[in-house]
Amino acid sequence: MKVHHINCATLCPYGFSHMKTPGAKTDAMIAHCLVIETNDGLVLVDTGFGLADIRDARGRLGGGFVNFARPRLDENETAIRQIEKLGFKASDVRHVLPTHLDLDHAGGLPDFPHAKVHMYAAEIAAALARATLRERERYRAAHFAHGPSWVRYDVRGERWFGFECVRDLEGLPPEILIVPLIGHTRGHSGIAVESDSGWLLHAGDAYFSYSEMHPETPSCPWPLAFFQNAVAIDNLARKRNSERLRILARDEKVNVFSAHDAYELERFTE
Repeated sequence: MKVHHINCATLCPYGFSHMKTPGAKTDAMIAHCLVIETNDGLVLVDTGFGLADIRDARGRLGGGFVNFARPRLDENETAIRQIEKLGFKASDVRHVLPTHLDLDHAGGLPDFPHAKVHMYAAEIAAALARATLRERERYRAAHFAHGPSWVRYDVRGERWFGFECVRDLEGLPPEILIVPLIGHTRGHSGIAVESDSGWLLHAGDAYFSYSEMHPETPSCPWPLAFFQNAVAIDNLARKRNSERLRILARDEKVNVFSAHDAYELERFTE
């Protein structure tokens, strides 16, 4: 399988230039997504923003988010436009695997209305219920109004590097797994992909800064640490999973990366 690493949203919150990972070339946060070429079409991991989000950001994403995150709103960054540049069509995307359904990870779902959306069942339930004020802000009803073709999963199969996981995803090759990493949201998960160079683990928002994965002296800029603590549905579980990922990242057989750290994306695209 060929894996493309792309950025599907650029966020420019005030002061982020002082929090970025040393070595990153951009002062912004990004939305690290994957386009995977398989024998049965394309698989998309996370979507970033969709076309409609770019055209009506305040209406689709909310004024509070736009004021805080200051998204760049570039149509060329959307997954659908980047997939077209790779020579494919939207209909070639047969499967989407969001790490979770926050607006900056699932905004592009309406651009691929015929794709199956594979998720840990708890996350779909949370996004559709929108039971709390925080969840009504983070999950945007417009992103699911087209009626996605949900495929719901619970944990099943042999563990993956000690982590519970979901194996044998419907219609997908066995080299793609869902790895629950609960905490940031109720059903937050990582997506594991076995590539020619070893395992990739897209850890979503299980952590935000590459420096959190340092094997000996992990750290995180305090505003990012505060934000992660504030938005987590289960912060204790989030911290526990972050520590487990830090241990996993030492394994040379697995390349762990998160959704928003530009330095991690640049390692794959340069």
